[in-house]
Amino acid sequence: MLKWKHVALAGFISCLLPAAYVWLALHWSYSKGERAGYLQKLSNKGWLCKTWEGELSLISLPGAMPEKFLFTVRDDEVAKRINALAGQRVSLVYEQHKGLPTSCFGDTEYFVTNVVTVKTQP
Repeated sequence: MLKWKHVALAGFISCLLPAAYVWLALHWSYSKGERAGYLQKLSNKGWLCKTWEGELSLISLPGAMPEKFLFTVRDDEVAKRINALAGQRVSLVYEQHKGLPTSCFGDTEYFVTNVVTVKTQP
């Protein structure tokens, strides 16, 4: 009977450790920041786990080749606000989460949590 308790305990721990790791990776951010640019696209992607995947065109200097910032949005309300600003200059507030085990949480490690419209100067 003692052996079954050990097997059950080992099974419980082998399920608990990966779940704790994923929870920690999703709730602890490696870095936080903002990126400003022109919102190019946002689409709802995935076979089983649907996430919003987007692309922001960063322009550092006039005439320079734009750099793309790929990002993931997990909150539908934030995605709705971002979609309403498509084609406009925006600032995306993001958190970077490194070490997520699958792409089920998003295609990128940059998770956008808020969006702000950037007013262009005349």
